[in-house]
Amino acid sequence: MNFELSEEQEMLRTASRDLLSEQAPVTHVRAWADRAEDVDPEVWRLTADLGWPGLGLPEEFGGAGQGLVELALVAEETGRALGRGPVTPTAIAGRALAAAGPPALRAEVLPALAAGSAWATWAFAEPHAPWSLDGVRATARPDGDTVVLDGVKTAVQDAGGARWLLVTALRDSVPESFLVDRTAPGVTVRRQEVLDLTRAFYEVRFEGVRVPADRRLGAGPAEIQRLLDEASVLRCADALGAMERMLELTVEHTTSRVQFDRPIGSFQAVKHACADMALRVHGARAVTAYAAMAADAGTEDAGRAACAAASYVAAAAGEVAARALQLHGGIGFTWEHELHLLLRRARADSVLYGDTAVHRDRLCDFLRASPASA
Repeated sequence: MNFELSEEQEMLRTASRDLLSEQAPVTHVRAWADRAEDVDPEVWRLTADLGWPGLGLPEEFGGAGQGLVELALVAEETGRALGRGPVTPTAIAGRALAAAGPPALRAEVLPALAAGSAWATWAFAEPHAPWSLDGVRATARPDGDTVVLDGVKTAVQDAGGARWLLVTALRDSVPESFLVDRTAPGVTVRRQEVLDLTRAFYEVRFEGVRVPADRRLGAGPAEIQRLLDEASVLRCADALGAMERMLELTVEHTTSRVQFDRPIGSFQAVKHACADMALRVHGARAVTAYAAMAADAGTEDAGRAACAAASYVAAAAGEVAARALQLHGGIGFTWEHELHLLLRRARADSVLYGDTAVHRDRLCDFLRASPASA
């Protein structure tokens, strides 16, 4: 498998990094940390002009028709720059709708998502439940030509300004997905206080929310699991960007910080710590890239690759963050330092779409199912 980026992919990476460094530097991120809005409308407009919202959507609906590899490149740059905004949630919801949505619903929603005039997000996780299909407790009760949604979702990214919510609930004990207007009667959205200050997460309650039958996606458990895998890969890419930036900051600090008339980076113990960080960053890049390529190619091991990437990166992100904080000393945990925000971002990424335990349990299931190919 060739891990080299194409010329177009390199251009996408460069353009994305330039946009975020110029329009949303860390000072901008701090300024928006306490704002009620999910996203800076000017930055969102610029990302829409660059084609981010429609990157993974079909060309017939105004998208670019690209795959998970290209979306992962954008997610990596977003994590590196501590970017906020609904690019990833919209990509996940849009890909689900493009793959399994009714034709009329796709024609209504996808052009708006591709243009960036509205966004969507996925309401999947539930309080005190694993981020897996086994953790879904919300119900979708059939009632004539509608279904009635009841339940509570948590950690729903950028739900405050979303136009649509992709909701996964149990219909006759089987997980299914429905596209719900955020302003529909019975939908309550409450902002949550979370560790990550660079993104907005919400609790969303559904109390007797009536959804027309034509808003149901034709996706069963296998398709929903595939979407979870893709979301996990994009989370890995976001964490990879944050890890890479933490490594850069740590190398800069250890080569400029002087003790005993020598840069502390010249001491063997510090070199080894930085090497351990670099090893984990390179490992995270390899497993994330392979998982994204496998998903685009539709290989038989795509699910296992996503699971392996998610389990590795969830653990590695925390380890890199701990090393970076140790080598920076107390300055790394101060509000004024960029590392402070990266630490929070990495910790949040280590649990989004399932923590290490969730993915390792599923990875064991893969290995038990095919021990000869393990």
